[in-house]
Amino acid sequence: MSAVLAGALQVLALIVALGLAYRPLGDHMARVYCPAASCDSGSGSGSGPDSGSVRHLRVEKWIYRAIGANPATEMRWPAYLRGVLAFSVVSVLFLYLLQRLQGGLPGSLGFSSIDPDQAFNTAASFVSNTNWQSYYGEQSMGPVVQTGGLAVQNFLSAAVGMAVAVALVRGFTRARTGELGNFWADLVRGTVRILLPISVVGAVVLVACGAIQNFAGIHEVGQFLGGPQQWNGGAVASQEVIKELGTNGGGYFNANSAHPFENPNGVSNLFEIFLILLIPFAMTRTFGRMAGSVAQGYAILAAMVTIWLGFTALMMWTEFHHGAPAFDIAGGAMEGKETRFGVGGSSIWAVATTLTSTGAVNSFLSSFTGFGGGIALLGMQLGEIAPGGVGSGLYGILIMAVIAVFLAGLMVGRTPEYLGKKIGTREIKFAACYILVTPALVLCFTAVALALPTPVHSLTNSGPHGFSEILYAYTSAANNNGSAFAGLNADTQWFNTSLGIVMLLGRFVPMVFVLALAGSLAEQRPVPSTAGTLRTDKPLFTGLLVGAILIVTGLTYFPALALGPLAEGLAS
Repeated sequence: MSAVLAGALQVLALIVALGLAYRPLGDHMARVYCPAASCDSGSGSGSGPDSGSVRHLRVEKWIYRAIGANPATEMRWPAYLRGVLAFSVVSVLFLYLLQRLQGGLPGSLGFSSIDPDQAFNTAASFVSNTNWQSYYGEQSMGPVVQTGGLAVQNFLSAAVGMAVAVALVRGFTRARTGELGNFWADLVRGTVRILLPISVVGAVVLVACGAIQNFAGIHEVGQFLGGPQQWNGGAVASQEVIKELGTNGGGYFNANSAHPFENPNGVSNLFEIFLILLIPFAMTRTFGRMAGSVAQGYAILAAMVTIWLGFTALMMWTEFHHGAPAFDIAGGAMEGKETRFGVGGSSIWAVATTLTSTGAVNSFLSSFTGFGGGIALLGMQLGEIAPGGVGSGLYGILIMAVIAVFLAGLMVGRTPEYLGKKIGTREIKFAACYILVTPALVLCFTAVALALPTPVHSLTNSGPHGFSEILYAYTSAANNNGSAFAGLNADTQWFNTSLGIVMLLGRFVPMVFVLALAGSLAEQRPVPSTAGTLRTDKPLFTGLLVGAILIVTGLTYFPALALGPLAEGLAS
């Protein structure tokens, strides 16, 4: 079997597996976030999905008592936002202190405490669902920090993103009320009823594939280059599964998912790609169910799938393209790729991890072809909405849907509407601010880093590739992806601090505009459809949405891409 055919069959297997899981998981998540019968567009104040008839699991009741939250209390968007920010601030402080105190904690394996700038960067990274890592996990952190700190945040940061997405959907479906549900209830339900059960099953599958799961600590396995060779044990499978399922991406080991303890073989590789894409795609079904029209969810899904398949095909073409004798011998651009995954498995993974906010890697992105690295970079610059991160992918593409109906309204001279809600001046301002935040962070911080004398010393390459390393780093941080070209030494005070700030701003500032938009929409009265209303559940709208996404991204980033990956690709 040729390597190209093997890659195509892997894509086909993914489509089948995701298709089988799409409906049951999407419907389950809709029931989790909308358990009452009053989730329709006519629900008013006090009759939302968190009202009195909801049944809570015993463990959920314990959690509510522990944090002092009343899950039946409805929140308007400022209160919902305060819950998101307060919880995230506490999470950053907890994870920062856990790293700073590691040297005095039991089970630290003799590792010292993490330096302040590195601890801040890591805390910001994992709480913002970025999981950018500028340290060697197996040489820096023991199981207390890895499992009790980082793995826990993998669950919680994913649940926060899902909660914000659901709040936006409620903004579309509710009317004459500014209430969006209860953040604490959404956070707890998403963790307990969705992320934990899937993670338990997924961890068992990974252990069966050969991933390790133990607390064995450090042990010697032989001699290497005249010295002892040491390997860490750890609760790897349990952290690996939520790292992919929650689109987090932070690896237990520095090699991330290229390490055989995390990703042993081709079967585990395909399963982990499936985990990465599972919830983001299925949330379109959840959206359709909560909106009262599964066709609306299918339209959003079609846009996501179109972009994902297009990027996957382009990545496989550029990495399989035989442009040199070495490529002919290896069957593709094999530099920086694991032979057990090949070009196909590595290309599919690279697209999945950069079109979502995962950032986990099973190959060395800096060694991809010039165009291949550009495809990975562009995937993040789209806003990671195809299918995007857990929660963030759905609310990101819904923001772009608002932009798309606004553009359609301008073309026909009609007030734009989406899901029965008018998109007026206030709503389009919130949407516009959302799409401007991330590019501003990426381009401004990239320019500053290149202008200052110190950051450029971290580059291992010059010319267009060196520029791409810095552009990629800030693109990854602002989009909460976490992957890197890896030719950049980011463990410096400048990069630890600046990237940490970018990660936090890139995560939480857009959430402000998402929740403000949700509150504005929830206060509106539904607008009845007429003959002139744009049908947003038809292929025409899907095409308009895909076009709007590509045009907005192209106009924003093309000059920067021309200086980096495009220049490198054309010169090679």
